[in-house]
Amino acid sequence: MMRSLFSAVSGLRAHQTRMDVIGNNIANVNTPGYKSSRVTFQEVFSQTLRGASSPTGTNMQERGGTNPLQVGLGVTIASIDTIQTPGNLQPTSRLTDVAIEGNGFFVVSDGGRQAYTRVGNFTVDGDGVLVDYEGRKVLGWSADSAGTLPADRSERNLGPITIAVGSNMPASATKNVSWIKNLDAEAAVGTVKTTTATVYDSLGATHVVTIEFRKTAMNEWSWTATAVTGAASPPSPPDNYGNGILQFDSSGALSSTAGSTQVSFNPTTGAAPVAIDMDFDSVTQVAGPTTIETGVVDGWPTGTLESFTFDSTGTISGFYSNGMNRVLGQIALANFPNPGGLQKAGKSLFVESNNSGDPDIGVAGTSGRGTIAPSSLEMSNVDLAEEFTQMIITQRGFQANSRIITVSDELLQELVNLKR
Repeated sequence: MMRSLFSAVSGLRAHQTRMDVIGNNIANVNTPGYKSSRVTFQEVFSQTLRGASSPTGTNMQERGGTNPLQVGLGVTIASIDTIQTPGNLQPTSRLTDVAIEGNGFFVVSDGGRQAYTRVGNFTVDGDGVLVDYEGRKVLGWSADSAGTLPADRSERNLGPITIAVGSNMPASATKNVSWIKNLDAEAAVGTVKTTTATVYDSLGATHVVTIEFRKTAMNEWSWTATAVTGAASPPSPPDNYGNGILQFDSSGALSSTAGSTQVSFNPTTGAAPVAIDMDFDSVTQVAGPTTIETGVVDGWPTGTLESFTFDSTGTISGFYSNGMNRVLGQIALANFPNPGGLQKAGKSLFVESNNSGDPDIGVAGTSGRGTIAPSSLEMSNVDLAEEFTQMIITQRGFQANSRIITVSDELLQELVNLKR
């Protein structure tokens, strides 16, 4: 009977632990990124009253074998497992909210310890650094001034990511202008078509270049940059900022160019001299209206960062007031051989353990890592129906073990009463 008392007490303790875990799961049903836990039991080592005996033979005069006689000594906790299945995604309206669709963890650091989380309710601090709700820096890779990410995006190059809204993008002088569309093949020799191109100098000032296209012969047109606003007078001779000849074949495609393919001028703004390569490869000469115009014109004025967004790989693109956009950085994701082996550190954080394996840090959407869902948060993966069911089972198990204690106590009382 004493064994039954101790077994029942172990059952109460085990079911109490199980109820603690269920209660914690239900308490965190609305906690973003929370991963539920479960408890499994195992029996305690049994007390052997008699060992097993082997058969003495197969004849009728010989004895057969006997099984061992053992009495169990109760129950104990086998494991408390963290269920790392993804939770549902909830859309939000915040630019800095991100969620992971699939496997992986965000990497954050408080300056002394690196931790991992599924909670992506990030924000930007006073220095423009991407941080979580407690100021831990979100790690990834920052782009250079040209918007280029490092070629080696591994743990070796991890660092904080800066998204400084209001920061400046320096101006860039125009270096290339491409021309597109058509020059009329039926136009008479001497026909002139004038169009313009807007370009920028190194200070971001705008200049309008006037280009004159003149038909000089069959399948041949000349071009001349006749004027540039905000530019010093052109050199003389020739009295222009650049000129050349365009020759077309019988199918209307550009066959060759002669003379210069560059427009150059000195801005009156104090900017550096501007030299622009003119690309006419996409211009045609076929029968039809003359529609020639500029295609791609590089260069831009000074701009300020106004907003940003994340894509599915965690790449952060900034949008500037000058109409340009540029890559600012990329969030890193970490994956583990055994995510269930991670140790909870509180505040929705996990840290490595001896059984989690080393983190495999890299780009979202590669090597088994999930993708990034912008303006979303991952909700808890707690299944209330499952938790309520387990709560009922646990309650019944606790009641049954308490009944064992009651009955054992009554038996002991009967034993005491024998001496009366």
